[in-house]
Order: sequence, then structure tokens, then C-alpha cells
Amino acid sequence: MVDVSAKGVTQREAHAQTRVRLPEEVLALVSGEEIATKKGPVFATAIIAGVMAAKKTHELIPFCHPLGLENCKVSIELQRNEVVIDCRCKVQHKTGVEMEALTGASVAALTIYDMLKAVSHDIVIAETRLMAKTGGKQDFNRSE
Repeated sequence: MVDVSAKGVTQREAHAQTRVRLPEEVLALVSGEEIATKKGPVFATAIIAGVMAAKKTHELIPFCHPLGLENCKVSIELQRNEVVIDCRCKVQHKTGVEMEALTGASVAALTIYDMLKAVSHDIVIAETRLMAKTGGKQDFNRSE
């Protein structure tokens, strides 16, 4: 692990996003803003999985510091044939929460795939990326 003992505690936030492209046979199952399968509500389950994963990032990624997240919000929006997953994490700590946000968005996407693979394997998880981070040595804000 990186030694963060000399760093100051600051408010740190990160926003990550993942996109999941869905084929027509999956889109046919959309009812309102949710997809229901035999396993249950897809998006609601993915939101829970994303938050759980963000909280356990230090157990999944070597050398990540364990952080007591103060807030983690996963939101899912269906845009035409694509699901946009946003994960926003916040903590008061000496190290940032980029990996927590990226892990939360990624696991939410994997959960969507898992719950829909019985319908189609032609699901594409794409563009997992950090959108913004604040509170560390330098802030970052993706312009697109």
C-alpha cells in the first residue's frame, strides 16, 4: 500500500460511469424503467450490488486502502439501447475514492449481464471511466 500517513484528511468524491449496450430481445423486456426477470428486478438488484462492491473495493483490488464510505449512490438510466450506470462515492479520508466508484459501476454492469444472460449473451459492457474526482492532490473533471 502507498503510505498516506503524511497526507491530510479532506473531503474526497469520485464519479465513475459504465455503459451497457443491450440487444433488441432484452429491450423487449423493459417495462417502465425496469427489466424484470426470473431472478428479479434487474436494475434494482444492480444498484444494490454496485453499492456493496464499492464498500468492499479494498477486498477486491490489491493495495487499496479500506475506506469507510460516507456515501455511495448508484443510479441507472436507460437511454435507447444503452444502460448508463453512474456511481458516486464520498469519504473524509487521506486517500481518494476513485477505485470505489469504478468498482461500484463495474459490478453493477456485471450484475445486469448476469441477470440478463439467459435472454441474450449479446450484451456489451463498455466505457467504464472516471468522470470526476475532487479532494486530493489534483481534481479531475472529464469534459465530455
